[in-house]
Amino acid sequence: MNRAQLADAIKEYARQLGFSLAGITTPDPPAHFDDYQRWLKAGHHGQMAYLEEERALARRADPRRILPECRSILVLGIPYQNPASVSPSKEQLPSGRIAAYAWGDDYHLVIPPRLEAIVRFIEEKVGHSIPNRWYTDTGPLLERDLAQRAGLGWIGKNTCLISPRNGSYFLLAEILLGLDLPPNPPFTADHCGACTRCMEACPTQCIRPDRTLDARRCISYLTIENKAEIPVELRPQIGNWVFGCDLCQMVCPWNIRFAHQRSDPAFAPREGVPLPVLAQELTLTAEEFNRKFRNSPVKRAKRRGYLRNLAVAAGNLQSMDSLPALTEHAQSQDEPLVREHAAWALTQINE
Repeated sequence: MNRAQLADAIKEYARQLGFSLAGITTPDPPAHFDDYQRWLKAGHHGQMAYLEEERALARRADPRRILPECRSILVLGIPYQNPASVSPSKEQLPSGRIAAYAWGDDYHLVIPPRLEAIVRFIEEKVGHSIPNRWYTDTGPLLERDLAQRAGLGWIGKNTCLISPRNGSYFLLAEILLGLDLPPNPPFTADHCGACTRCMEACPTQCIRPDRTLDARRCISYLTIENKAEIPVELRPQIGNWVFGCDLCQMVCPWNIRFAHQRSDPAFAPREGVPLPVLAQELTLTAEEFNRKFRNSPVKRAKRRGYLRNLAVAAGNLQSMDSLPALTEHAQSQDEPLVREHAAWALTQINE
């Protein structure tokens, strides 16, 4: 088996494991690293201080800093549920919305065993161990740069990687390999054209004209990475999103036309997760929260962050059903963060 045949076999095995997108690139420095540094200097990363840590920056500038023996990088994409597949019924009580990637199991738990399986497959094919490192949104890599260079798609105006055949509802992963494999041609076309639907759809106007976003205004950041108060002036724009946001992807023509309804079974919606009923969720005890969101990405927000987000959504929807729980939180919640947002929600409902 020559190197080209080995590369084809690896990509085919990856597809069998659920990675509908697979490509190979070199470990050369990413083309957009200077843009990334400017983004950091502008403070658009918000409270995510780990992004500007010196060692991590050096590694993002050159993947060989992560694995000196690296000769090739396998870049993979695995699909999750198209959010258009779930919509609220007319009879449903006021509900929040959770980003579609978080409807099922946490991809940080789902993807790594499959990456390990791919490494074992490669080592069996070549007959010896291979230096390797693998990541899925956990390592100091500019993932979308690598994915574009591996031919998976282009970086859209909404900052998501978009595949012309699959849209953008997929999660990325990478395996750095101490093995020479022929790289795929990079994806050089830009199919966004003059379209600005994602920018127009963003309630907080966080999407910038240079294909970056100001995380400090992004609903996904505000409801997940942000551990403090949600700025008062942005709360009305949060709508009923209680963990993440899909709006800029939902309006993208490439998702409307080409994103598949099917996803990896691990990311199938859990009962009561895509559209959580606000009045019920606001009463979750710590034990109930942990039980409901066991092995779920939603646990990243922690219960205090989730309750904060639910309160904002209840205020925006003027959810009368949520009044008892909001009143309880505003008066006696141990967490000041939850108390303050519950009090804000009450003022919105009682206006």
